[in-house]
Amino acid sequence: MATEETGTKVTSESQPAAGTGVREGPSPSGSTGHDIPEMSPFAAVSFFFDQAAAHIDLAPEMREVLRSSYRELSVQVPIRMDDGRLQVFTGYRVQHNGARGPYKGGIRYHPDADLDEVRALAALMTWKTAVVDIPYGGAKGGVRCDPGAMSLGEKERLTRRFTGMISYVLGVNRDVPAPDMNTDAQTMAWMMDAYSSRYGYTPAIVTGKPVELGGSLGRDAATGRGVVYCLREAANDLGIGLQGATVAIQGFGNVGSWTARIIGELGCKVVAVSDVRGGVRRDEGLDVQAVYDHVRDTRSVVDAPGTESISNEDLLELDVDVLVPAALDRVISGSNVGRVRARVIVEAANHPVTPAADAVLQDRGVTIIPDILANAGGVTVSYFEWVQNIQQFRWDEDHVNEELAKTMSRAWKNVHARATVDGISLRLAAFAIAVEKVERAARLRGYV
Repeated sequence: MATEETGTKVTSESQPAAGTGVREGPSPSGSTGHDIPEMSPFAAVSFFFDQAAAHIDLAPEMREVLRSSYRELSVQVPIRMDDGRLQVFTGYRVQHNGARGPYKGGIRYHPDADLDEVRALAALMTWKTAVVDIPYGGAKGGVRCDPGAMSLGEKERLTRRFTGMISYVLGVNRDVPAPDMNTDAQTMAWMMDAYSSRYGYTPAIVTGKPVELGGSLGRDAATGRGVVYCLREAANDLGIGLQGATVAIQGFGNVGSWTARIIGELGCKVVAVSDVRGGVRRDEGLDVQAVYDHVRDTRSVVDAPGTESISNEDLLELDVDVLVPAALDRVISGSNVGRVRARVIVEAANHPVTPAADAVLQDRGVTIIPDILANAGGVTVSYFEWVQNIQQFRWDEDHVNEELAKTMSRAWKNVHARATVDGISLRLAAFAIAVEKVERAARLRGYV
């Protein structure tokens, strides 16, 4: 990176949150993160919402409406396993807010999926769709399972049964699911078919489908591409030199791998990547395509030729210019924030930085491009897919990418301008813009 300057330093307006919880201990830097308590995923998202609500002086009655979910559904999902056992899984669909349009949000399969996590992610989707100004609300779904231990047939039966259990709250103009962690285009194909078997052929009921079934060209790469577009805009406006800048990416699934493959277009050098099994590094720069090919053969980045091993934890603490957490939530917390040395953090994952860590990083002048902006490329192209399905007309990939670039650029400009004018962090600016848009729509529709 040509300079370590990351833009105007802004001071976090974080205050100790009310409620119970074990406080995070002092970080190695000696900071306590403003004594912000450790909290659950939904409490953490609500913490950022509350900051924005206070900043824009949101009326108390509207805070109550926008802070909570419209509907929370928990369903029993029994399926017959390959060995003949009947196993009962638990599934969730949370619809947080639909003031600005149909509920929108992915479906994740994970052993730790629970209602609090899904509730938090649904709220983030409300703010994410608002900050990039696409006409959706926010929702999220999940099934508590271990997809890595399931056969393809078991996952298909699980998906079809789960879709049937929640189908009455879905709809092209009501709630439109998409892929998320451990789900993909094939999962969406099963969901679409399960819904269509009951309600008639309905390709627009999900996004992130295979192109052969109405999916959009460019959708697979959209979240990673959006991350790169957002970093490019931030670098231009904040005077961050990206030619030769070093990048570490935690997570090499869909988002992380596409980010790694595209970010070189900015002149950056990817020096480390990781997945659930571990990571690899090469200080001179990884051959990202070779690592990707290795993953296709072995299902992991571990032991990619010409690389050194590194743990996920150590990757977060590398002395790099740009850190891209693109895997799990809450990976940067009060316990490790003092060892994080990146000058710029781009949140490709949902909620990878806790409120306590965020406060410390803001005080140190680290530029954080928040998740509700940085990783909004996926839902943006999902919107394009939905529009194409409704119109029964396909865009070419160049057009998809051009529209994505325009959307991400416009959203960045709005957030950066708000942060500059108000003298606040990019995260608070993004939340403030989003909350104002949802509040306006809710009042116009007569919610309160």
